[in-house]
Amino acid sequence: MQRILPRGEIESLDHTSIPRLRLPVRASVFADRAARLRQLAADNPAGAYLNLLAVLVDGQHRELAALPDTPLPAELIETARTHGMPPLLASGWKRDARWRAILTGLLTHMTQAPGVPEAAVNVCRGLLAQLQEQPQAIEELADALLAEQLAEDQGAAAPFVMAALQVYWTHLACSLDESQLPVTSPFGVCPACGSLPVASIVRVGGREDGCRYLCCPRCSLEWHLVRVTCSHCESTKSVAYHAIEDGPEGIKAESCDNCHTYRKIFYQEKQLGVDPVADDLASLALDVLMGEEGYSRSSGNPLLWQQS
Repeated sequence: MQRILPRGEIESLDHTSIPRLRLPVRASVFADRAARLRQLAADNPAGAYLNLLAVLVDGQHRELAALPDTPLPAELIETARTHGMPPLLASGWKRDARWRAILTGLLTHMTQAPGVPEAAVNVCRGLLAQLQEQPQAIEELADALLAEQLAEDQGAAAPFVMAALQVYWTHLACSLDESQLPVTSPFGVCPACGSLPVASIVRVGGREDGCRYLCCPRCSLEWHLVRVTCSHCESTKSVAYHAIEDGPEGIKAESCDNCHTYRKIFYQEKQLGVDPVADDLASLALDVLMGEEGYSRSSGNPLLWQQS
């Protein structure tokens, strides 16, 4: 049985023995997510959407597997380490045309896969046409997504474009090793790409046993944060945990009365195959509960289809 450490004991641990990062595994990151989405879809009110996303994530797995290893420039890594900044920051990253090729592959996959709803197929076909006729408009849409400034009428296209960006940034992160990332970086953001975490997971097994990791929805990196600490404002004095009565085990919302926000926290001990993006999408009822309690979500899920 996993032992829960009190705060004083957590702080007294030798944190050099705790892996500070969990880098994405190219061969399994999206394959595992697709399998988890299908598992969660059973008996879930959002099951149809989870199954749709499983098809999309199948495409992500295929696109990532086809990309060759790409070592990052040494000067980029050194500059990031010197200034304590994530090396793959979207705000300063010049995307090459490869990401649009990834998007083309994903969209083609969705138009050809069996069982994809007509509405989703039509969105994908529209994006494919735009890629051919107005590639700059697609670049601008990606910029808006990364800056979280999406127009209301672009919500349906967002998950597909973000899926391509996830593959692109996860590919970049797969080229990193822990020694290349700053030991310290701005609090609350991914130390590789600067994204806000989608959720956190308390891991089991080995040196990670009982440790909490924040999960990046863009590049798939995870980074350690001491438990009972607000992942948004770093407060430790007003953190509380909420769950749906008789709801699924292994999921809670970690709230903070200092900043009045929350993020979900998943416990791998209860859900061994937990995936931060998939399990977050499958637990929207908890988001409704937290909204009713007066808390705002610290950051969103990039694959949530926003109807315009």
